[in-house]
Amino acid sequence: MSRPLPSRARLRARLAASLTSGALLPLLLAPCVRAAGTAPPVPPVPTAAADTAPAVLPMVSVTTDAEAPPPTDPNLPASVESVTRAQFDKWNVVNSEDALKYMPNLAVRKRFIGDQNSIIAVRGTSNSQSARGLVYADGLLLSNLLGNSFTFPPRWSMVAPDEIDRVDVIYGPYSALYPGNSLGATVLITTRMPDRFEAHADARGYTQHFSLFGVDRDFAGGQASASIGDRIGKLSYRMDLSHLENTSQPLQFATLPRSTTPARPGDTPVTGARFYNNQTGAPTAVLGVNGEGIEHTIEDQFKLKLRYDFTPTLQGGMMLGYWRDRYRSDTSTFLRDADGNKIYQGRVDIGGYEYNIPASAMAPSRGESENWLYGLSLKTRNPTGWNGEAIASYYDVARNVARTARQGGPGDGPGTVAYGDGTGWKTLDLKSTYTQAPSAVGLLAHDLTFGYHLDSYFSDSKTFNTSDWSDGDAGSFANAFKGRTQTQAWYAQDAWRFLPRWKLVYGVRYEDWRAYGGSQAVGDVRVPYANADQQHASPKASLSFDATDDLTLRASVGRAYRFPTVGELFQGKLNGSTLVNNNPNLQPENDLSKELTAEWTHESGVYRVSLFQDDVKNTIFSQTDTTTIPNVTSFQNIDKVRSRGVETSYQGQDVGIQGLDVIANLAYTQSKILANSQNPASVGKYFYRIPLWRANLVGIYRFGDKASLTGAVRYSGRQYNTLTNEDSNPDVFGGTSTYTVVDAKFTYKLDRHSEVSVGVDNLFDERYFVYHPYPGRTLYVETRLHL
Repeated sequence: MSRPLPSRARLRARLAASLTSGALLPLLLAPCVRAAGTAPPVPPVPTAAADTAPAVLPMVSVTTDAEAPPPTDPNLPASVESVTRAQFDKWNVVNSEDALKYMPNLAVRKRFIGDQNSIIAVRGTSNSQSARGLVYADGLLLSNLLGNSFTFPPRWSMVAPDEIDRVDVIYGPYSALYPGNSLGATVLITTRMPDRFEAHADARGYTQHFSLFGVDRDFAGGQASASIGDRIGKLSYRMDLSHLENTSQPLQFATLPRSTTPARPGDTPVTGARFYNNQTGAPTAVLGVNGEGIEHTIEDQFKLKLRYDFTPTLQGGMMLGYWRDRYRSDTSTFLRDADGNKIYQGRVDIGGYEYNIPASAMAPSRGESENWLYGLSLKTRNPTGWNGEAIASYYDVARNVARTARQGGPGDGPGTVAYGDGTGWKTLDLKSTYTQAPSAVGLLAHDLTFGYHLDSYFSDSKTFNTSDWSDGDAGSFANAFKGRTQTQAWYAQDAWRFLPRWKLVYGVRYEDWRAYGGSQAVGDVRVPYANADQQHASPKASLSFDATDDLTLRASVGRAYRFPTVGELFQGKLNGSTLVNNNPNLQPENDLSKELTAEWTHESGVYRVSLFQDDVKNTIFSQTDTTTIPNVTSFQNIDKVRSRGVETSYQGQDVGIQGLDVIANLAYTQSKILANSQNPASVGKYFYRIPLWRANLVGIYRFGDKASLTGAVRYSGRQYNTLTNEDSNPDVFGGTSTYTVVDAKFTYKLDRHSEVSVGVDNLFDERYFVYHPYPGRTLYVETRLHL
């Protein structure tokens, strides 16, 4: 017998109805329609498509069918935060990762619009540990687990912002359905499919003014996108096209320690150098823009999605994605000789002291990449009983070329060209679920999940010398590396409602990992690596209790193993026949995570408070082994790192006054190194780039149906850029700042087919750094058309 709808479910239903624009179609990742149980931790649940009945809400007997599954697994034993399209449409969103910018205790390493090194940092995972995060789009893996640093970001560009319907973030490795890479967080992106003909066009421009070390100019860009879709009988399709172009602010500067060596005859007297005290407080000379320089990027994207309903309960899907990226990093020198000529290298006299500038200090670079993502899915959609799902994907780096000059200055002189063609990954996921009827409680109230996962990552890179770094053909061989990893996993999970207000979710994941085919070569010397393999089981458990109709309490614990990537194992250098800068003997990260959560639903919104602790043995990180002579910098296992903290979050609608929606969150994280046998000086210090505090406050005021105004504040507290916490001067280039950034956006609907908006990020033009200088005040103008 059904009972009255509890107040938490009523509020979630009201939030869903108001925050969701239009009807939402079923999602590839949703395993089944929710059976009875505690209210899900994901606010809000979207409404069903117009031709279907409402989705099953918690603890209520409601008529439903296969067209309305919840956005995520309703039995997830973890904290989940969600944002819908109706919310992030009112933010400044240019790239897909921007939809995450106000999530609790989470930051996106995005240095400029179009940055291809954007990875997520969450809880005790820093913004250089990319392999500790998973990103899926409709069940297809976008995470680049070929390596573990900012150079291996998720492939966000395989998803157009306009096609995103909602984003869900699952915190921690508490579900047996996901691998140990979920140690940080798992991001589930759900995209839209049309139920009638629709077409969209979007054009936006953006500009920022940036001033630092004598660089004082505007940097601008723009984006245009279009999409078309329809449902014709049993077939639905959607096509998206996008073109983005932008020029970044300077990302890196050429510096040398301030010299105390008097200039000698033959040194070239120059002017134009700038001076500052660097992140450790050491006096430093700034010579120009180097490294990644001022990056000009061009991106083109194409996406085709098909969905076919073979029967009312059997659905197939296909996705084809193409993304092309071209970039050029231009450098410049601040130095001029007596005749006004630009000086890029050599021995120079600056203020009576000698500096020896390496030839490569201000060397430019450029590159291009073509990427394809293929995906197939087949699933059943029964409201109760057994369901099955199969998803296969293949990410192919069809072309990847990186060119770097040997020295700075104009012209196309010698350099290197690196090819990474043929790199990529393949995945296969098979899953079966059993869902009880909503009224089931007791011995028979089990929702079961069984699954199998297979992934294969492969990398093959070759570097050649060339006489023309910008366009020349490959010349003599310089170096190469290659290798493969493969993981097979089997998992089972049960959600048992053994009493009306109690639920136990428990499961185990068994993983069989191996690395093989690894080698490195320099010139005529080639050194193969021995194969490696490991097998581990990861148990999980979560107990939740509905203390009242408005308050849910949950305790979760989970073991997770994060296996080494191809890059950590095999990518490095050769010194003669000696291997350095990589580690084929790495052990997997071994994590035990714990979380206590209280979620309270009030008439105005949903509150969450979570206490968490991650104890990680064998953290894989690039550090210097100070116990050997000479010191060696490579990927190494840090014996033990502990991260603990507290998160609070709130989402509400019509808060205080009609039309005001609020998102607010505050988090404290203390991440410390407890044991590190290869770098003892780091023991007791804070871990790399994990701020003590993170906070976000977003207010969206709706002026009826015609307009909205958004104001947002992002805060990040003290963090360190070294494992030994020696960076005592954080608010400079090379440091990691404490910062407060204010964003705003105004949107106005001209009619039901068009709207315009203006926005600004970093309203007060704060200059802040996370090693690189981040953008100054950025202005946006956008126009949208809908049919």
